[in-house]
Amino acid sequence: MTPDDVRALASAIRGEVAKAIVGQEPVIDHLLIALFAGGHVLLEGPPGTAKTLLAQSFAAALGLDYGRIQFTPDLLPGDILGSNLFNFQTSQFTLTRGPIFCELLLADEINRTPPKTQAALLEAMQERRITLDGTGHRLSDRFTVIATQNPIESQGVYPLPEAQLDRFLFKVLVDYPDAAEEARIVRRHAQGGTSLRPADLGIGAVTDAGQLGAAIATAGAVTLADSVIDYIVRLVRATRGNADLVSGASPRAAVLLAGAARARAALDGRDYVVPDDVKALATAVLRHRLLLSPTAEIEGRAIEAIVAELVTRTEAPR
Repeated sequence: MTPDDVRALASAIRGEVAKAIVGQEPVIDHLLIALFAGGHVLLEGPPGTAKTLLAQSFAAALGLDYGRIQFTPDLLPGDILGSNLFNFQTSQFTLTRGPIFCELLLADEINRTPPKTQAALLEAMQERRITLDGTGHRLSDRFTVIATQNPIESQGVYPLPEAQLDRFLFKVLVDYPDAAEEARIVRRHAQGGTSLRPADLGIGAVTDAGQLGAAIATAGAVTLADSVIDYIVRLVRATRGNADLVSGASPRAAVLLAGAARARAALDGRDYVVPDDVKALATAVLRHRLLLSPTAEIEGRAIEAIVAELVTRTEAPR
């Protein structure tokens, strides 16, 4: 498969998702990049902005096995992973699989469950495997987490720890649609389109496992010049000595940013990465990995503005 084939496949996926989702093109592009880079995505936005429908439609367009977990304060790790239950007929323990055994997992309102339960996802997100009673179980090679959280409410939520946040490739902000898009949404529902099931909206798989695997392999083979690698490293390291930041980005951030840049290049039909790929993805990769200093918080500084300044100050290769 060539990068042009990857670009055509991405266009077909966008077309299917657009049958359910009005607008949100940048969010969909980040989901596609994460898919081809093998990363996970944290979506943050107010209720009613179609985050759940987007995840459902994305899985349907890709033909992936979809699973959903509604995170609540009383959720336990076993409710996510499953458990070994004793079968009295066979006198053996049998694995009852939890909802994590899927290809695309929607972790809905992930910050509503305690850290102990949040931590149940750490091994799965990093290694695509889980451990139950000392026994490892492989997850799908395509296992991807799309997590959502509501930025408005502060009561009854448990902020994600840094170790959990660092597992996400992107943190994407989902905003309200503009006036024209909102009118299209209302018009669509007024015409009787009240079903929110992807199948009822005409969304079907436009790819299969073989084609998807080939596209991911093509994205992973995109040329990444040493000069661009050096640029990524200098950009990430610049976050660690910034006076406005208490904590900078980890080496994992540099690795993930490089992979995401490769995927973006492939989606654009190129077999090489350019500095603009890195610049376009820097904010989504870094915003959830950086902590503002108390002084920066008092001054009302925003993470996004600081990342933009770092991108401007870090010299890019020509």
